Amino acid sequence: MAKIKAIIFDVCGVLALDKRKDAAKYNRRVLGVHEYVAKKLKISLDQYFDSIDTDYTKSMAGEISEEKVVKEIAANFKITPKKLKKLYLGAYESHFKQNEQLFKELSKLEKQGYILAVLSDQWHLSEDPLMPKKLYKRFGVLIVSCDVGLRKPDPKIYKLVLKKLKLKPSQTVFVDNQEWNLKPARKLGMKAIQFKNNKQLFQDLKELGIE
Repeated sequence: MAKIKAIIFDVCGVLALDKRKDAAKYNRRVLGVHEYVAKKLKISLDQYFDSIDTDYTKSMAGEISEEKVVKEIAANFKITPKKLKKLYLGAYESHFKQNEQLFKELSKLEKQGYILAVLSDQWHLSEDPLMPKKLYKRFGVLIVSCDVGLRKPDPKIYKLVLKKLKLKPSQTVFVDNQEWNLKPARKLGMKAIQFKNNKQLFQDLKELGIE
């Protein structure tokens, strides 16, 4: 078995955890954040999604600039771009917390010589609040969908992180909370772990010889 040299992490649901105790019942659209913004704007959730739908999707896939997505959604909501940014910053900070226990473990892994990387789908208004630069500067490679113009589970984004790491798939482990994002990684030959909680992750890493 090839020696593992890099561990690649997803952000939402792994490095950044939902603060709600009943978070597991919510779907992948991070409904809590969207509900928060809709409530603040005093509009229905349907009206909210109608207002962001196209721009949100394009932003996630890096098909639109941050400036444009902020300008267009702010106009749809009839608020200033500055207020829109502040609104989403508050929404993400209210609903997510950094996985402190995992970040402590990352320090140990760094000292052992493992390369740490991020492979995450984000849109322009979630990247800064969920991935604060001070905390994420430890990662050797950061691949974020809105910055690179690719999204999981497109195999191209997995190949991109491997190219940036300059490693073979068998030398890497990818950790994500969604099974559908792990399938392309496995097909490429990467080791893959579905994150459920820290205890389970540490055990799965241990079974790969990482502790």
